[in-house]
Amino acid sequence: MALSLREYRARIKSTESMKKITRAMELIAASRIIKAQQRAQAAAPYARELTRAVSAVATFSNVDHPLTREEEDPKRAAVLIVTSDRGLAGAYSSSVLKEAERLAEKLRGEGKEIDWYIAGRKGEAYFRFRQRPIIQAWTGASDQPSYDTAADIGRVLIESFLKQQGEDGDVDEVHLVYTRFRSMLVQEPTAVRLLPLEVIEAEEGTGDEHSSGEVLPLYEFEPSAEAVLDGLLPQYVQSRIFFALLQAAASELAARQKAMKSATDNADELIKKYTRVANQARQAGITQEISEIVGGVNALADANSGNE
Repeated sequence: MALSLREYRARIKSTESMKKITRAMELIAASRIIKAQQRAQAAAPYARELTRAVSAVATFSNVDHPLTREEEDPKRAAVLIVTSDRGLAGAYSSSVLKEAERLAEKLRGEGKEIDWYIAGRKGEAYFRFRQRPIIQAWTGASDQPSYDTAADIGRVLIESFLKQQGEDGDVDEVHLVYTRFRSMLVQEPTAVRLLPLEVIEAEEGTGDEHSSGEVLPLYEFEPSAEAVLDGLLPQYVQSRIFFALLQAAASELAARQKAMKSATDNADELIKKYTRVANQARQAGITQEISEIVGGVNALADANSGNE
């Protein structure tokens, strides 16, 4: 019984140590998520105005640009998956990977092959473990994404899309799978098509949808509409990728805070359970010792009575 009591005390001590770690990680995530939300909110006006500009240019230029051109028979699609670099975030990475698998099943049903592009070590590890080929991966900046990373991703995807059909690495479509930040309690895995360009009247998550009857501004194109689109459309794609990375970063921190709070609460319950069982074991040991002492006294008393 004494050995069992020692085991329970050791479990209580180890659980208390784990509770300190999960509590610290919860507080760190809570402090960082405010900045992540502010970065996403700060990027929203730029993304919204760039969307309006692209909408106006695409509406009034009547230019057949390569980034907006639909292939008659698309054969290959590129899919960019945004996951986390670190774990301990609950089902954050697994949810976005499941959404990517659903998208892949849909694309394969349409007869398209898939080239995978990954942002985040968790997604890269998922594909490496299953020995599935990855065209390119970007890691190390999931919780604090930079525009340089988004621009690099955008350049790679645009280059693949602009390659002639039949060239090595050419794709006919580009899709993005990421986690949209709705609130501290709700983070929604989302799949969108980036290329061929589908101009969206409101950036996801900004909460500022344009009405269908909004009058778009009129522009004069210098030196030409083609030159304006050549400079504007790649920036639009990179902006959408950057905004998705910011949304994913806020979602990751919210998921981590929620997971660590749940782990801390579970540690509290486990400590209470082990303490209760340890007290019961201690009481049972004391009761047994008292019973043994009383039994020994009675046996000694009976022996003394027999000698008299």
